[in-house]
Amino acid sequence: MQVRKPARLQKGDLIGIISPASPIADTSRIDRGVRYLERLGYEVVVGSNVQKTRGYLAGTDNERLDDLHAMFSDKRVRAIICVRGGYGTPRLLPLVNYRLIAQNPKILVGFSDITALQLAIWKKCRLITFHGPMLGVDMAEEFDPFTEEMFWRSVTSPKKIGTLTFDAVSQPTAIHAGKSKGRLLGGNLSLIISILGTPYQPDFAGSILFMEETAEEPYRIDRMITQLRNARVLKKTNAILAGQFLDCAQKDPHKPSLSLEEIFSEFGGIVGKPFLMNLPFGHQKKKMTIPVGLAAGVDASARTLAYLESAVR
Repeated sequence: MQVRKPARLQKGDLIGIISPASPIADTSRIDRGVRYLERLGYEVVVGSNVQKTRGYLAGTDNERLDDLHAMFSDKRVRAIICVRGGYGTPRLLPLVNYRLIAQNPKILVGFSDITALQLAIWKKCRLITFHGPMLGVDMAEEFDPFTEEMFWRSVTSPKKIGTLTFDAVSQPTAIHAGKSKGRLLGGNLSLIISILGTPYQPDFAGSILFMEETAEEPYRIDRMITQLRNARVLKKTNAILAGQFLDCAQKDPHKPSLSLEEIFSEFGGIVGKPFLMNLPFGHQKKKMTIPVGLAAGVDASARTLAYLESAVR
């Protein structure tokens, strides 16, 4: 199946806002995010069900699905940005009209729980989507300069970014040396695990697997990476990228635990492929935008990551 790239975003374009996962507690953050986009010269339309709540979900499955379909159906909408993650997108996967999405390729942005939807869209449509900042999380407050610059460059420029540059604080650490190329597939580790063995799991053969997590203790991280190993995902990938694992340290200092560095080092040795950790992406303000499905190159020895093509046309 041919890789589909969405059209680049230009000033004056219409951006759609959806909540396919959990509701946002402070709905004023939606308004602040919308004003941010409008100040930059974009038009914004908020999905009709965005502020609905059903327990830990932003409305019923059908309501959240209706907003997703409406944005892909509306010819005026050029990009779709999620309000937040939380939980809910895996419930939508059997209901999504993937033919509609394939016939109307658009920029789709989100991270965390949105991972399941992005990987399913790659599997079914081969559409590049964007693991990046969300409206109610990043755009509703002071935007980190690195995050902001890389995001807009990724979705507005038809030129490839090339080798990424990081400041001293965000320099990756090499777990296992080597060079390789592949397509970037991944996101939140829990959500990657949630679609293993389902019709929505992409083929990780030849991919660069990227992963991040939040609020999971080391043994849980170990368990999930072990599942990736046992499912032969790690064997199929060409390289591995670990982002920020926020608040993932052992909670009880009196209990014995492995550190994340020890866990990654062990799996890096087992897999024996290029492996970088501590890249700036995940549940933190400073995050690189990662186009899901984009061709990239990793040189773990030089601690570099390069985007080998543009993400938009």
